[in-house]
Amino acid sequence: MIELGREDWSLTLRPELGAAVTRLTWRGRDILRPAPDGATHPLETGSFPLVPYANRIDRGAFVFHGRSVALPPTPGFEPHALHGVGWMQAWTVLQTGPASVDLGLAAYATADWPWAWTASCRLDLEADGLRVALSITNDDAESMPAGLGLHPYFAIEPGTVLSVATGQVWLNDDTEIPMRLAPASTVMDWADGATVSAAPFVDNAYAGWDGRALLRHARHDVTLTASANTGWMQVYAPGAGGFVCLEPVTHRPNAHNAPSGEDTGLAVLAPGQTLSMSMQITASERIPTPGEDR
Repeated sequence: MIELGREDWSLTLRPELGAAVTRLTWRGRDILRPAPDGATHPLETGSFPLVPYANRIDRGAFVFHGRSVALPPTPGFEPHALHGVGWMQAWTVLQTGPASVDLGLAAYATADWPWAWTASCRLDLEADGLRVALSITNDDAESMPAGLGLHPYFAIEPGTVLSVATGQVWLNDDTEIPMRLAPASTVMDWADGATVSAAPFVDNAYAGWDGRALLRHARHDVTLTASANTGWMQVYAPGAGGFVCLEPVTHRPNAHNAPSGEDTGLAVLAPGQTLSMSMQITASERIPTPGEDR
């Protein structure tokens, strides 16, 4: 386990558990859902990287440049492949300091992803919050599809309000594969702010978000911002568990099977090319508006 600290912020990280953040606090308050002691799976943690793709690929199958690819299903999410490879691998610590760490992951072509690649993930605790930079480089002799994402589980309170400006949402089939775009209000429109615990179950990708999300707690605000190439936000609000996932991603779910010509965000990396993204989490004390309970 790696521990970082700077001013009001502290972070713990387990590189061997998919480079997962197990705790992030600001002034002693949990910003991300804390992992239980002895956590054995990234889904129990506070955040982890998604590489070389994000979210689901329908039945793990797609065709790329005339090549048929069949990925094994992710256990617990059958029949689909989910979240790439990086979250299930041990990452190497390349460099660490009091408030930062650089991680690396080298992957050969395997059944899980039939191209060779390397990834890097840098976490910096800055004076105003956490910055995460994630990248992937194609080390293969052939071009490959590539995508990135980050999967933070934000801690929420009973009255936490989420504000995310988005235009549309992907509607899923009964196996959670997106089928068509619809107005955000068809599922849940967060643009004007909505209480997370009172919202219906949501596990959908939103398109056209502006790169910023705000969580308003009783006594503090938490803001998520992400790089401009994360044009999709996957929101997972299960209604229980004391968290909401706000996942900035560079492509929509199942982009590998999208119709030709659709702007899915999925990158095609030639040998040696790199795709990068970043995310920042900040926090501030709240000043209640007149008449608002604190």
